[in-house]
Amino acid sequence: MTSTASTATTTTSPKPAWGAIWSIAIVIAALSASELLPASLLTPMASSLNVSEGLIGQSVTATAILAVATSLLVAPLSRRYNRRPLLLIFGGALIASNLVVAIAPNATIMLSARLVLGITLGGVWGLAASLALRLVPSTSVPRALSIIFGGSTVAAIAAAPLGALFGDVVGWRAVFAGVAVVCAAAVAFQYFVLPSMAPLGGSRKVEVKAVLLLPGLIPGMAAVLLFWGGAYSFNTYIRPYLEGVSGVNSSELSVVLLCFGVASFVGTLLAAPLMQWNLRLVLPITAAAQAVLLLALLLLGQSWIAAAALIASWGLFVGMAGVGWSTWVARSYPEHAESTGGLLVAAIQVAMMSGALFGGALIDGINPAAPLLAATIILAGAAFYTGLIMRPHRKDPKHS
Repeated sequence: MTSTASTATTTTSPKPAWGAIWSIAIVIAALSASELLPASLLTPMASSLNVSEGLIGQSVTATAILAVATSLLVAPLSRRYNRRPLLLIFGGALIASNLVVAIAPNATIMLSARLVLGITLGGVWGLAASLALRLVPSTSVPRALSIIFGGSTVAAIAAAPLGALFGDVVGWRAVFAGVAVVCAAAVAFQYFVLPSMAPLGGSRKVEVKAVLLLPGLIPGMAAVLLFWGGAYSFNTYIRPYLEGVSGVNSSELSVVLLCFGVASFVGTLLAAPLMQWNLRLVLPITAAAQAVLLLALLLLGQSWIAAAALIASWGLFVGMAGVGWSTWVARSYPEHAESTGGLLVAAIQVAMMSGALFGGALIDGINPAAPLLAATIILAGAAFYTGLIMRPHRKDPKHS
């Protein structure tokens, strides 16, 4: 796929602001932890608020839906307002959301606070690619994005087990209050290290029209849908597969999931030099590797040790994919990074929800291995399709 914009020198900070990159990574880690906490606190939250566990589970869905909407709307805002105060406002909303959840007297107020979290999640993630372009040189963007995604992955690894542990000790309300304190510290750090990033101008009408006409964007977003739709048609249902097919017990399950999380984090770290080397080649390879590993899991998954090794290896490439597609957006469309970054976030969230729904239908209608087979086929298709659309039509040094 060809690049569609000039180099990012006009939008990149003349001096690398790595402190600001780390502050964004910490805030995104806090965001990810806040998003994932209800899954590990489902039972005590439902009991305390006197509602069903299914209703509490909808707090995650509500967050995702608002994240999609906000990620699509953040570009016009970033064209009109300085990104520094915009990010600090999102950070304040993050703190308030967790505090309100901690003291919520009923489920209605709790769900309302989670909607606010969705707005913050979509806003910050929608700006991530453009922020990397503004804060570091274009050659350092893959490294910056790997740091940002690394923060999210660390949170994904730690949120569920730590949430469950501290929820049993101090209660679920204290857990959310504690996360609010962590969020406040992260936003305070951001206040001191985040530079001013003035808007670049342009009207919403021109921006939307320009984005819709960007060559290669829609095919790229279709590839993103395949990547995450395939991954989450199985990822959401790893537990029933491991319990029903691999025969793991609770302690073994924790080991497998920890290995997956750690490998995903390592994948985000390895992604930067690989994407710098050859983004156009590495992206389809990440999908192909996922398909091969899941096929091996389908054949060898009866052994929990083999399953642990294969799922961990799969996690490595899952971590690379997130950095890879954000790097593609930042390099291919530097002058439209906010809009294309928002579309990327929306596509990922939609693909995750669609994959989870599809996998759920398969596991209910067929068996625990059906989502795994579907994920293998979809990811194989993603590898083939991405390889086709990433074929160069002209010499493009940024993608070589």
